[in-house]
Amino acid sequence: MGLLRIMMPPKLQLLAVVAFAVAMLFLENQIQKLEESRSKLERAIARHEVREIDQRHTMDGPRQDAALDEEEDMVIIYNRVPKTASTSFTNIAYDLCAKNKYHVLHINTTKNNPVMSLQDQVRFVKNITSWKEMKPGFYHGHVSYLDFAKFGVRKKPIYINVIRDPIERLVSYYYFLRFGDDYRPGLRRRKQGDKKTFDECVAEGGSDCAPEKLWLQIPFFCGHSSECWNVGSRWAMDQAKYNLINEYFLVGVTEELEDFIMLLEAALPRFFRGATELYRTGKKSHLRKTTEKKLPTKQTIAKLQQSDIWKMENEFYEFALEQFQFIRAHAVREKDGDLYILTQNFFYEKIYPKSN
Repeated sequence: MGLLRIMMPPKLQLLAVVAFAVAMLFLENQIQKLEESRSKLERAIARHEVREIDQRHTMDGPRQDAALDEEEDMVIIYNRVPKTASTSFTNIAYDLCAKNKYHVLHINTTKNNPVMSLQDQVRFVKNITSWKEMKPGFYHGHVSYLDFAKFGVRKKPIYINVIRDPIERLVSYYYFLRFGDDYRPGLRRRKQGDKKTFDECVAEGGSDCAPEKLWLQIPFFCGHSSECWNVGSRWAMDQAKYNLINEYFLVGVTEELEDFIMLLEAALPRFFRGATELYRTGKKSHLRKTTEKKLPTKQTIAKLQQSDIWKMENEFYEFALEQFQFIRAHAVREKDGDLYILTQNFFYEKIYPKSN
């Protein structure tokens, strides 16, 4: 062969090389086409298998959510009460969502109405339970409690919340409407320009500081029933207490927000891993503060405390605080002034039948 190549004229040698190169390019092109055809066939088979699985899940009913494991199918709803440090806590969720791989969604209702229309309730429940692309998901917004069981869903979301001393919350909200806070200092507020202090408002019997304005945390926990929003309703308070105990995973208090975050991290690390350290050492934007706030006098506080509405809201707050402190006492220990999560304090023994 070597002798033949030597004896071939140069032009023929060049043609042979070119022909060989063209043949190789043709073979590579054919191989590439075969690879592409194989890939398309594999994708088609995969899509067909996915459709078959979806059809089986649809036919099987209860197994239709099997595509997501328990942690990935988790949804948390934080139906935040205004002026309870809700923005500070929510900012932590936003900071952690990329790292911990979950979605955060803000529930924005028309005119910030905490009560949804019946049709919006249906849409909301359907979105949260079936929107797999947004799972695991952390939903937050100023929306009163909604009972998912009424809509026939199999797996209800996990509810959490934070509440605050009712008078402190109202004072904070009063000045927030007039002066805003350090979170968005340039935003014009609804009562901007009104320089009247909270003390002056109470002394004059103003509407913005009336005892009826205290009635907010109870209806947020009570829910979407009409009686929940009847100011001073004993039934509403009892229902709010029932929901807090039976429907909420954990309810913290603004005054002990760090402990609330610590408990959430220990119990739900899928969402809150790293939250305590972030709160302690992270950006100060987590700590949102109302500007120009003046503490009320003892006389102002005493006047509000004469109201039956304050007594009910305060009773609910004390009820929530006692429950939170009970949970904390069984979950953490104190050492040198700091709190630490207790290690696992249960285990299994006498497991039968014995494995071989």
